[in-house]
Amino acid sequence: MYLLARIGGWSSQNTLWKFVEDGVLVFHAHAPSEPSRMQALMEQYRDRPMDFADASLVSAAEVRNDRRIFTIDSDFYIYQWNSQEPFDVLF
Repeated sequence: MYLLARIGGWSSQNTLWKFVEDGVLVFHAHAPSEPSRMQALMEQYRDRPMDFADASLVSAAEVRNDRRIFTIDSDFYIYQWNSQEPFDVLF
């Protein structure tokens, strides 16, 4: 939301909230296994280095069984879903 506000102001943030209201964008509550997976991902991609936010997105995508990632972060063209397939980067 922070970057969205910097780029497009409140109207862009409001559009994102409408995605939440319409069920297009869903918040994710992490599963108990995710913190250890996130740590493993950060170690695997330590040469990038992968940050906590990126690791949480990759882990959530794996738990949700969904390769689609909405991001402007170019690292998601390098990260792999389930350590074997590219992400479908939406943006």
